[in-house]
Amino acid sequence: MKKMISFLLVIATFHILSAEVIKVGATPIPQAQILRFVIPALKKEGIDLKVIEFTDYVTPNLALADKSLDANFMQHKPYLDKINKDRNLHLIGIAKIHVEPLGFYSKKIRSINELKNGASIGIPNDPSNEGRALILLHDKGLITLKDPKNLYANEFDIIKNPKNLKIKPLDAAMLGKSLHDLDGAIINGNYALQAGLKTKDAIFTEGIESPYANILVVREGDENRPAIIKLKNALQTKEVKKFILDTYQGEIIPAF
Repeated sequence: MKKMISFLLVIATFHILSAEVIKVGATPIPQAQILRFVIPALKKEGIDLKVIEFTDYVTPNLALADKSLDANFMQHKPYLDKINKDRNLHLIGIAKIHVEPLGFYSKKIRSINELKNGASIGIPNDPSNEGRALILLHDKGLITLKDPKNLYANEFDIIKNPKNLKIKPLDAAMLGKSLHDLDGAIINGNYALQAGLKTKDAIFTEGIESPYANILVVREGDENRPAIIKLKNALQTKEVKKFILDTYQGEIIPAF
């Protein structure tokens, strides 16, 4: 009996020692939560998933490029395309996981009609989300953009601003915390959740037509690594879909 127990301990130790460690960078909510949900499933596949949290969008891409990470999960394709071009990175998206609708939130007003002349509106300051936010303001008739299809529009592309809104690009992670100092802000879904905001609190949101699905990203050439394929498959199961639907109650929508 003692020999059998010793044998089982040796086998268990071997499995622990032989598990392949992969490090994935993610923003805390919901990406890190979704990743932690799949840790037990990946452990059965011989993968030891380490989740590294970040509170910005740039550092996880630089860390992935310099091989400090094996993958990241915190951005959509338009943002990835832009940072690849700007920073000469070679990162690729390999799986769509979920959509986080942008929403317009305010602590001071309850409808668009209450926006006063010269009201201050916070928007994300990273290039793709800035354009995304401005397109949403355009679609709601608050401003007019020179080209509303330009995903990388900035405040200089505004050609009509009837309410003389003061557009204030800020770090996306700070928008929820800055609501008391603004008349309103357009906030990414993950940062809205971190700030305790819900979609039902938003004065308006993106529609279901939003193409901005959050994706799993790896370095070019790593997309066929067995461990990466296991991670991708683990994130696109019916169990993960149920976890997203049950946990976020429509605030976050599965994209697979």
